[in-house]
Amino acid sequence: MKHSAYIIAGPTASGKSDFAHRLACKIGGTIINCDSVQIYRGIENIAASPFAAREITDNIDGVPYRLFSVLPLTEQISVADYLNLARTECESAIGAGRIPIFVGGTGYYINALINGISPMPDVSDASRRRARELVGGDPDAARRLLPTDFVATDPQRVARALEVFFETGHHITEFQNMPRIGAVAPDAYRILISPDSALLRERIAARVPEMLSGGALAEAQLVINSGWDENRAIGASQLCRFIRGEITESECIQNWITKTNQYAKRQRTWFRTQYNPDIIINCAGGTDADIDKII
Repeated sequence: MKHSAYIIAGPTASGKSDFAHRLACKIGGTIINCDSVQIYRGIENIAASPFAAREITDNIDGVPYRLFSVLPLTEQISVADYLNLARTECESAIGAGRIPIFVGGTGYYINALINGISPMPDVSDASRRRARELVGGDPDAARRLLPTDFVATDPQRVARALEVFFETGHHITEFQNMPRIGAVAPDAYRILISPDSALLRERIAARVPEMLSGGALAEAQLVINSGWDENRAIGASQLCRFIRGEITESECIQNWITKTNQYAKRQRTWFRTQYNPDIIINCAGGTDADIDKII
């Protein structure tokens, strides 16, 4: 029996993209990106996108792919923006008689798909620039402007909280305490690809050199040229530092691997406490038997 929609989540290098593609082939699915880095164009290798080392098109082997490589590095996107894009693609897939399959590892995107988001005010470009300049120049001062109950440390989330404060004079936590709205796939069948942590570390260690040789260095130069915040993507920061001569190639690779492993650990914690999957698949990429069981 087919479900009306699927969400396939998992830590980086877990094989979720491959699993999603095989599932889509079997059920007539449309794959919709749920990764905050893969949505950008020009950093496909750094982002470990399905379009790394291949032409960017609207399908792979006949399976429609949506919201991959659609934004230039010069644009910003909020969770609300993503949710609007995801809703449009979900409705389009259903209208075409296909099954929406959301795939990615970005927790706040997944949470928004399932639970919606708190209503947030529109923010001007001036407030957005002011917030990002402060976070980039004096992060301690930025934190002091936020309430004590705002616990996030990620620079992008801190900047988001600041821009709301600059725009409205109210803290983001006031808006976050309002009822959530706009869930796109609250009843989606939730799949978690969660291989053993030791295997995941092996896959990460093997993948990083492949990403580097596949064109990630040129992508990092594009990041520098565009002014995109290199700290928004693991790999981008390390490669940009290597390009600037701040670290060696070996240090770049090792730090990239270390940071990716740390990120995967945080993802695993989030999925364990926040995701509530309908099924957990413990091998990388899953198996055809897992797909048959889900169907």
